[in-house]
Amino acid sequence: MPTFAPPPPPPPLPVPPDADAPDTRPYVALVTDLGTITVRLEDKRAPATAKNFLRYVDSKRMDMFKFYRTTKSWGPGNSIVQAGNRGDARLNYPPIAHEPTKATGLTNCKGALSMARLNPGDATSDFFLLLSDIKSFDSDAPGGDGAGFAVFGEIVSGADVAAKIFELPVSATAGEGVMKGQMLEPMVAIKSARRVPAPADAPKGCVVKGAP
Repeated sequence: MPTFAPPPPPPPLPVPPDADAPDTRPYVALVTDLGTITVRLEDKRAPATAKNFLRYVDSKRMDMFKFYRTTKSWGPGNSIVQAGNRGDARLNYPPIAHEPTKATGLTNCKGALSMARLNPGDATSDFFLLLSDIKSFDSDAPGGDGAGFAVFGEIVSGADVAAKIFELPVSATAGEGVMKGQMLEPMVAIKSARRVPAPADAPKGCVVKGAP
């Protein structure tokens, strides 16, 4: 009589992620005259953008970068503070590839750390922090340019410091185009930017789409 081999065993079920596993994402403390803002980088989801930011941190080129822009003139629903190299442009590293939110699974929510750019692929040192949700900055936002702004991290502490920067006085004449009337006077220096351990009470945050 014919014999039949027994069916193969079913594949093992996927192992759920360990909620107690250590957080290996990089954290960076930005020390300013108004206080310290600590950010967490999503280096697995936006590797090129996070690597670029850490390159400025680790080389200490970010020391004395400045928060130089606030968008109070856009109203409370479009609130950002922007920082970057306002000195020697030769300190900028080459532009990086654009990582759109539809590819990274991240979103421009309140607290997000995103890369500033004019055109996709020309970002260098400038970045901004969101003080409100601006979902129109996402690459898949209806009516957007299809590229959006690359999210690569978020604030985990010091949101009050970012809010203080947002409320500072601006120059009536400095800036060009949409940035006129948005340039801080005086600017706020980042005195140091250093990697720090993951805080024990770091919030889960909002930048990862669909995160609980």
